[in-house]
Amino acid sequence: MDSTTIVLALALGNLAICAALFFFEQPRQDGAGARPAALTNWGWSRQMQGAGWLLLAIGGANVLPERLALPVAYGLVIAGVAWEAGALWERAGGRRWRRIATPALVLAVGAFLLCYWIDEIGLRALAASLILGAFYLSAAAALARGWGQASMLRRFLALATALLALVVGLRGALVLLAPSGWGWMSNELLRQLYSGALYLLMLLGAFGWLLLGREDAQDQLARLEVVDPLTDCANRRGFFQMLAPWMSLARRPGPPTALVLFDLDQFKRVNDSYGHPAGDVVLRTLVEVCKRQLRDSDQLGRLVGVEFAILLPRTGPEDAAMVAERMRAAIAATKVKTERAMISLTASFGVTAIRADDSSVTLLARADEALRSAKAGGRNRVELAPPALAVPAEA
Repeated sequence: MDSTTIVLALALGNLAICAALFFFEQPRQDGAGARPAALTNWGWSRQMQGAGWLLLAIGGANVLPERLALPVAYGLVIAGVAWEAGALWERAGGRRWRRIATPALVLAVGAFLLCYWIDEIGLRALAASLILGAFYLSAAAALARGWGQASMLRRFLALATALLALVVGLRGALVLLAPSGWGWMSNELLRQLYSGALYLLMLLGAFGWLLLGREDAQDQLARLEVVDPLTDCANRRGFFQMLAPWMSLARRPGPPTALVLFDLDQFKRVNDSYGHPAGDVVLRTLVEVCKRQLRDSDQLGRLVGVEFAILLPRTGPEDAAMVAERMRAAIAATKVKTERAMISLTASFGVTAIRADDSSVTLLARADEALRSAKAGGRNRVELAPPALAVPAEA
């Protein structure tokens, strides 16, 4: 395949991606559903690459003066690849990537222009290959960020992008060092490998971004199944999933595990008096107050409404009651600032321990009974469930 066909394929491929992206997640007039910043930057990168390759494919002299056509085209391609790497860094959590990408891009384009005006053949090929290879390696580094927790898809994309980036970068160096070829590696074969690597990088970048987006969406859906989005703690399903193994361990000899239920007293008046947004602020703030009283191994979950459960592994009921008392005091001492008022609340607690013969139904019923006793006793208090009755020994 000749070079003109490859360049045209790169141009049309990037422009086709841009056309599809135009109809994807189009924001509405009210601003809802706006695209993530990383996706917007990635779209711009594809537009720059598409415009640059198209300018090279159709012959830039028909659009710009001959002396400017090729530098402008390569400048667009280099800027597009740099912005693609930046979009991947933003997706990986690097919010300040522009501070590095912008000066690096200015230096890269300046170096290419200098090489172009010095020597239109050797140095130009070297500069373009090395610069594009370097930015693609940066994209591979962004994909490899957090390697230990990365999915197999991200690892594959990182390795494949790095390998193809090396092919792109080595082409220019080999052409400069061995103008007539390097053993069996002829210039024509080098050109084919270079063009093929660029084409594969275009496909890998497009399909990789699509698959990573689908993977992220699946992870978010899986998380929403077990996490309460308002308070960022486990929801009812998530809490019972965490509780299940500790119910099994309670049947074996060993340290006890405690369960605490608590309910915010008269929370309905907050929503009725100040509105649900204020209620959400209060709820998030008080949950954070509770988390600060817990160990890393303790688990907090929102069962329903403003009723929460706490799993305290390897903790007896008396120690659990002390933890609940600290939380009760912390909640009572907290004043939550909202747009309309400073709001104070209290909470009532019911404490019990998991018993060997418990099911989740009996365990929750016993803790709930202790919670109701705390409310009946005046609220803002901790109530410990009565211990299990000892079975009398047979005579």
